[in-house]
Amino acid sequence: MKKETKKAPAKKAAPKAAAPKKPAAKAVAKPAPAAKKPALSPEQRYQMIQDAAYFIAERHGFSGDSAYFWSLAEAEINAKLT
Repeated sequence: MKKETKKAPAKKAAPKAAAPKKPAAKAVAKPAPAAKKPALSPEQRYQMIQDAAYFIAERHGFSGDSAYFWSLAEAEINAKLT
């Protein structure tokens, strides 16, 4: 005859104490690395503005205020450079 052995009931693992959660790192959107543009010298920037002012004045038939054409050219060049 075989002896019957009683199996001990399986012990359930006690729940572990939850470790304190670290705050989730905020996702910060990093701008894509832009291609490095070579820095313009002040003389190059001036020449670009001068050329743009000429073409703006030409479109207006060279009649008008040259300071106004220059300011339009500065705004146009600044927008292209930034």
